[in-house]
Amino acid sequence: MRPAPTILHLDMDAFYASAEQAAKPSLRGKAVVVGGLGPRGVVATASYEARRLGVHSAMPTAQARRLAPNAAYLVPRFSLYRTVSDQVMELLGRLSPLVEPLSLDEAFVDLEAGGTADDSASARATGEGLRAAIRAVTGLSGSVGLAGSKMLAKIASEEAKPDGLLLIEPGTERELLAPMSVRILPGVGPATGDHLRRAGMTTVHDLAEAGEAELVRLVGKAHGHGLHRMALGLDDRPVVAERDAKSVSVEDTFDVDLHDRVRVRAEVERLAVRCVERLRAADRSGRTVVLKVRRYDFSTLTRSETLRGPTDDPTVVREAAARLLESVDTTGGVRLLGVGVTGLADYTQEDLFAQAADARELAQRALEHHGPTVEGREEEPVPEPGADSAEQLAARRWPAGHDVHHEEHGHGWVQGSGIGRVTVRFEEPWSAPGRVLTFRIDDPLLRPADPLPLVRESPDYSSWPASLPKSRSSGAAASGGGESSP
Repeated sequence: MRPAPTILHLDMDAFYASAEQAAKPSLRGKAVVVGGLGPRGVVATASYEARRLGVHSAMPTAQARRLAPNAAYLVPRFSLYRTVSDQVMELLGRLSPLVEPLSLDEAFVDLEAGGTADDSASARATGEGLRAAIRAVTGLSGSVGLAGSKMLAKIASEEAKPDGLLLIEPGTERELLAPMSVRILPGVGPATGDHLRRAGMTTVHDLAEAGEAELVRLVGKAHGHGLHRMALGLDDRPVVAERDAKSVSVEDTFDVDLHDRVRVRAEVERLAVRCVERLRAADRSGRTVVLKVRRYDFSTLTRSETLRGPTDDPTVVREAAARLLESVDTTGGVRLLGVGVTGLADYTQEDLFAQAADARELAQRALEHHGPTVEGREEEPVPEPGADSAEQLAARRWPAGHDVHHEEHGHGWVQGSGIGRVTVRFEEPWSAPGRVLTFRIDDPLLRPADPLPLVRESPDYSSWPASLPKSRSSGAAASGGGESSP
């Protein structure tokens, strides 16, 4: 534990949904749900307006529609979210060399290592400055927690939501934690929480009073020891700048089980290409290709193949995934497919050349035995005969919420599609709510477009945070557990 609250945790508020509201003026202040829109879709993020109606992350989209029938339901735009995340992470990197990203919208920062804070006053000033900078650069809000440990900083940011800052003074941790639910502690999920409740422990105070021996008896040695330390507010984990990913993977759940073997293979090859795109975006390569297949009865099979060396060649990964598929029986139907790469490393060019040659040889053998294969599947997979309606094809080409450009009307986004039509609202992040027009799905003047920036003219933060206070300031420290509003 540190003597000053110099560990910062940032968590962007309802990130995906807030980014969509910022990009679409007509959705501001309204319920927005981002996630999969099919019968098996799951909510990724819900705006605070939707949360007040009972919608939350990981909820089936079908259930969300029953709770919030008038909400806007949008397909995620990860290219936009990654761009905004890069802007936020660049700001965090200006505060310290020790930034530990947890996801696109969440990270720890060691302010002491960056010299941007050494006491409560400078930590609070840095936190407020960060929130202001994020809003100016991205147009979005983030909540900040400040404490002497990572665990408490994360708890503080959660308590500060939405759009707030909470600083926990070292020495006040136990007082703050005592009345909170045991579920606030890392690693205490529904099952462990229910087990503790049956033992009469519902608050963090109950865990602290029970003692380590009792917790070890209830939940085991490793978990019990850590749980007792957390209940006392003790956490010595450092902020780690490099968090090596162990794998890169992508997967899709299908609205209707896939039965046709050609369609299944086409989807596997498409997922392999997407997986390599993520691998290259992370400047990594991998040695082991993994295929995941969830069948009609929910049984899940995994198959893997280890290559001669690490690769980021799409041909190599695609062919390996296709070979793995040959060992899986899919006749009963497939509801989910996934392709991943593990054993990540920096690739060596010699390995790539060798594996590409192997892939070409394998492709030639396949050509000799099976005839030519269909190319260009990554954008438009070969459909299972009779499986896709015109509405499904339109939804695939024009996903709800995604950007489009019309040669006469300019930039807009898809409100929905069906019966051979696509409905578009024409507006930009900095415009007033725009008008709605409907077109044929094959209108030659309408095309998909890239997302626009959320802020038209981003301010220059090249010298930030030089102006933030860094020295100790007696008498200016904030009280423990205090929250400051924007």
